[in-house]
Amino acid sequence: MSRIGKKPIVIPKGVKVILEGQVLTVEGPLGKLQQEFSPNVNVKFDNTTNLITVERSNTTRLAAAMHGLYRALFQNMVTGVTTGYEKKLEIFGTGYLFALSSGTLQVRAGFAHEVHKKVPNGLEVKCPDQTHVSIKGIDKQLVGQFAAEIRSIRKAEPYLGKGIKYEGEVIRRKESKAATKK
Repeated sequence: MSRIGKKPIVIPKGVKVILEGQVLTVEGPLGKLQQEFSPNVNVKFDNTTNLITVERSNTTRLAAAMHGLYRALFQNMVTGVTTGYEKKLEIFGTGYLFALSSGTLQVRAGFAHEVHKKVPNGLEVKCPDQTHVSIKGIDKQLVGQFAAEIRSIRKAEPYLGKGIKYEGEVIRRKESKAATKK
């Protein structure tokens, strides 16, 4: 039995949960999220205790896999509509920068051209300065996916550390060939 799946999800004050068939809708102060779930799990919402419980509908391997997955997805939905999610990226290199203009993130990362990424609906992107960008939203998957797409433009390389990395990410540095020829 899934240890994660067994835990009930506590619904905080101000969050409204609607369970209709195979769709769970969570609405909170920051927005509204919907998730369709598999028939391999049974989802129950108790209004009196404000708890969501996820149980397996059968004993197959697929049901076991879906049990913990959907519980985690529902918990992420509740967290998203109450506090939201945020990813911060930083860029390092001569001439490298982030700029935001009319819903498009411009990235200069050492190429002959600028890379333009359209900001998806539901995300709030801010550039406090030219070397940092902050991505906020209520959908954890959408925030993480957009941050990963930006990072994949030019990942930080291990020799000079130039490129885009998550704030706080540690890049293991390597010595160059010249350093080993002593």
